[in-house]
Amino acid sequence: MDPRYGSSVIAGRADSPLIFVDVDGPLIPFRARRVSRQRPSRGADVRLLDRTGNPLLDRLEPDDGRMLLALGCQLVWATTWMAEANEVISPRLGLPDLPVVEWPDDDGDPEHGLHWKTAFLTRWAAGRPFVWLDDEIGDADRRWVAAHHPVRALLQRVDPYVGLAEADFSAVRRWIGQIGATDR
Repeated sequence: MDPRYGSSVIAGRADSPLIFVDVDGPLIPFRARRVSRQRPSRGADVRLLDRTGNPLLDRLEPDDGRMLLALGCQLVWATTWMAEANEVISPRLGLPDLPVVEWPDDDGDPEHGLHWKTAFLTRWAAGRPFVWLDDEIGDADRRWVAAHHPVRALLQRVDPYVGLAEADFSAVRRWIGQIGATDR
């Protein structure tokens, strides 16, 4: 098995579903979110984290980390932030370091209408059920995964102007609840 894909790369139960998480759009929406009661004050700890100089990091919702962890699946960064997601995003969301999808430099152009991540994430899942949270998922991606992945997958398009919302978490929880013993 290619070490860039599947269970040889990730820790955790080999039978638990994966949740591939994108950052820009789902976690850092294009519009500012309403202020949450859970947002930290602008104290010393936050100033230390803010050395990235990225003002959009204020759009992160700390509750997203807790809600992602509560899903009980193997979380995996599937973002162009790559390893930087563990350095910058994880601490702000209260997440541990997560496995990171390392995007290949040599993948060719995707099929017409297919997102460039679709085929690679499907291979990376290595036959495990997975959820993909991204703002750029389309019908072509859903059809491709249905035709090329041997078990269930949920491709949940997140509104990039809103970010992860309760409706997205509800859809994932329903999907997890529907996975039968044969998919695990």
